[in-house]
Amino acid sequence: MLTPCGTYDELIGSFQWRIPELYNMGIDACDRHADGTARPALLYVDETHRCRPYSFDQLKDLSNRFANVLVAHGLARGDRAGILLPQMPATVIAHLAVFKAGAVSVPLFTLFGQDAIEFRLADSGATALVTDSAGLAKVLPIRERLPHLTNIYVVGENARSGALPPGVTSFETALESASPEFAAVATRADDPALVIYTSGTTGNPKGAVHAHRVLLGHLPGMELSHDFFPHPGDVCWTPADWAWIGGLLDLLLPALHHAVPVLACRLRKFDPDQAMGLMAEHNVRNAFLPPTALRLMRQAEVRNSSVRLRTIASGGESLGEEMLAWGQKIFGLTINEFYGQTECNLVVGNDARLFPVRPGSMGRAVPGHDVRVVNDSGMEVPRGEIGNIAIARPDPVMFLNYWNQPDATTRKFAGDFLLTGDLASQDDAGYFTFVGRTDDLINSAGYRIGPGEIEECLAKHRAVGVAAVVGVPDAIRREVVKAWIVLRPGYAPSDELARDIQQFVRLHLAAHEYPRQIAFTDALPLTATGKIMRRELRARG
Repeated sequence: MLTPCGTYDELIGSFQWRIPELYNMGIDACDRHADGTARPALLYVDETHRCRPYSFDQLKDLSNRFANVLVAHGLARGDRAGILLPQMPATVIAHLAVFKAGAVSVPLFTLFGQDAIEFRLADSGATALVTDSAGLAKVLPIRERLPHLTNIYVVGENARSGALPPGVTSFETALESASPEFAAVATRADDPALVIYTSGTTGNPKGAVHAHRVLLGHLPGMELSHDFFPHPGDVCWTPADWAWIGGLLDLLLPALHHAVPVLACRLRKFDPDQAMGLMAEHNVRNAFLPPTALRLMRQAEVRNSSVRLRTIASGGESLGEEMLAWGQKIFGLTINEFYGQTECNLVVGNDARLFPVRPGSMGRAVPGHDVRVVNDSGMEVPRGEIGNIAIARPDPVMFLNYWNQPDATTRKFAGDFLLTGDLASQDDAGYFTFVGRTDDLINSAGYRIGPGEIEECLAKHRAVGVAAVVGVPDAIRREVVKAWIVLRPGYAPSDELARDIQQFVRLHLAAHEYPRQIAFTDALPLTATGKIMRRELRARG
C-alpha cells in the first residue's frame, strides 16, 4: 500500500513488491473482510432505483455457495467460466466463486452480439456460464456450437419460476440449496485467474491470461490515481463495465481489497445527468470516469452541487488541457489520468497532490513498474524521442500469455520488455506523452504526426464537441491529416466552418499538422470500451 513519504522520487525509491507464494483473489477481495461486522462491500442500485447494500459477510456466504455449486457440477481447477452480466451483485459473487474454486473467469460484455460471445466462449473453452435472461437469449441459439459449455446459470426471478432448458439452472435456486462452507483452493500467486479479451480493434480479440497476482499489481496505480487511496469515508463508482479490465481491476477489485464500498448500477446507456445524480445521492468520493464519459458530461454541460468527489481518475485516451480545465471547474479537482492496456495495465499515472499534472501527459511511472520508451528491438531511446511504451518484466500486473496463441505472446516482447504497441515520448522529468498507436501514426511528407496533439487542439475550438484524427492516402504527401468532427450544439456543418477550424489548428500547432480534410459526422465509431475506432474511420476514406 502506498503511503505518503515525501517526494515522488522518494516514493519510487522506497517501494517494494510483497507478493506471497500462495494468494487467491477471492480470499483477498472478500473473505478476509468478512469478520461478522457486516461492513458494506456493495451498494447495489437496481432498476427500480432502490439501493440494496451487500456486506462482505454476505458476499462470502453467497460466493462459497456458488463455488460449491460449480464444483459439484464438474468445474475443476483451471477450467474457464464465462460471466456475462452487468454491474450487479451476482457478477461479483460469480467472480469470487470462480477464483475460490481455482478456476478461471472470462468476463463478457453484455452488449456483445452472438458472434462476439460465441468467439470468446469457444476460444476459451468455457465449460460454465453465468448470465441473465438477456444473455441466455443470445447464447441458446449458438449453444450447439459450444460443445464445451455444459452448465449455464441464469440470474433473475424469471429463471427461478420458469421452465429452463436442459443444462440451464437458476442461479438463485442453486445458491439456496448449497452449503455456505467452502475451502478455497490454495492457488499460487502465478496461477491463472482471468482471461480478459482485448477489444479487437486490430483483428480478432486475443485472450490475455492474468494470474491472481494481477490484483496486487494494480494496487499502486489505483492508490496513486486516487491520491493515496483509501481515505476514511471513500466510496467508489465507475460507469465502466466490469467485463473490461478498467471496470474490474482499475476500481472494483482494488476497492474491495481495501474494504471500500463500491456502488454498482446497471446503466443501459451512459447518461450524464444520471451519472451526476448517482454520485450525489450515494456520496461517491472516488470515480473512474473514462474519457468518453467525461466528454459527454462536458458536452451536456451537467452540474450538480451535491457531488462531493475526492478524486477522479481517467484512462484510455488523453484528455488534454481543455478537459482538465473543465474538470477543475465542475468538480473543483484535477482529473488524474493514467495509462495501461489489457495485457499490462495501470503502469503510468498521476497524483496532482504528489506532483504537478501536465496537460497532454499521461503522467509518470507508477511505483513498482519499470516503464521505458524503446525502439522495436527493445533498446531505450533518448529522452524526448518517440518510441514504443514498454514495461520491463517481471511485473505482477503483466499478463501471463495470450490464450492458445504462443506466437502472438512472443511477438508482444522484445528482450526483457513487453511492447505495448503505443507510441510516446518521455521527458527529463519522467513524464510520458502519448503520441498514438503504432498503426495510428500519420506519415505526411516525411513528418511523423500523432493524432493526439491535433485532437487536443481541435477540442479547444468553440464549435468542436468531439474529434478524431486519422491519416488518409495522398498521392503527393503519402498521407494527409483528416479530422472527423462532431459539432457542439448550436453549430452546423459548412465549408466556412471547416476552413475556420483548419486555420485554428495551423495557428495553434503547425502548418504540416492541420487537417487538410475535414468531415462532419453525428457520432464517432467507438469500441465497447469507448475508444475511438480509427481503423473504421480510415476505411471510410
